[in-house]
Amino acid sequence: MRIDCNHVWEHISAYIDNDVDPAVRADIDRHLETCEICSAVLDSTRNVVILMADNRVFELPAGFSDRLHAHIDREIQS
Repeated sequence: MRIDCNHVWEHISAYIDNDVDPAVRADIDRHLETCEICSAVLDSTRNVVILMADNRVFELPAGFSDRLHAHIDREIQS
């Protein structure tokens, strides 16, 4: 079966988790062999998963949440 990028993107999370039907996985693998865009999306998604799993990476500066909420409030009022 020939699949397109949208099909790959719909299954990217399950693909990474190795929780996709073997036939679908094979179709995605074939697509990834020739599609640079989907290969980049897969790599980027894997990187995000790795970064989100590492609590040390996203330590926010003191007062960040207060400044963010104040900025959002100003934008909403504009």
